[in-house]
Amino acid sequence: MKKIVSAALLLALCGAVHAEVTVKDAWVRGTTPAQRATGAFMEIVSSEDAVVLSASSPAAGAVELHTMKLEDGIMKMRAIPRLELPAGKPVLLAPGANHIMLLDLKKQAKPGGVVPIILKVEGKDKKVHSVEIRAQVRDLTATAAPAEHDHKH
Repeated sequence: MKKIVSAALLLALCGAVHAEVTVKDAWVRGTTPAQRATGAFMEIVSSEDAVVLSASSPAAGAVELHTMKLEDGIMKMRAIPRLELPAGKPVLLAPGANHIMLLDLKKQAKPGGVVPIILKVEGKDKKVHSVEIRAQVRDLTATAAPAEHDHKH
């Protein structure tokens, strides 16, 4: 009987475990007062295979996962339904590549500010959990996060 109870407890604990997702160098490009959209960039690493299903932010009316690809000599940006996170491999969200678009901004993103972003991540067990990020607002002309910043969230 003890073995059955121990096995049941172990199974229950295993089911409660989900992918550990680490985000570093999260940043948002600053905007002009009239600008209604900007990009968010970061590096994401998951301890197991996982998928970013969506993102949201109280700073924006809509948030989308996006990709950029060169097609017929023209750089095209489009929304993607999900972002794969292979186990242990860094996934870089960067200008000119996969990124998060913050649309219908509620106010200007000013350098030095912080934009909260929530990622909905599905682990291989199909359970969805939230990853909260505090992205630093960089200058309007920023193309990458400064190397000396390493914020784990």
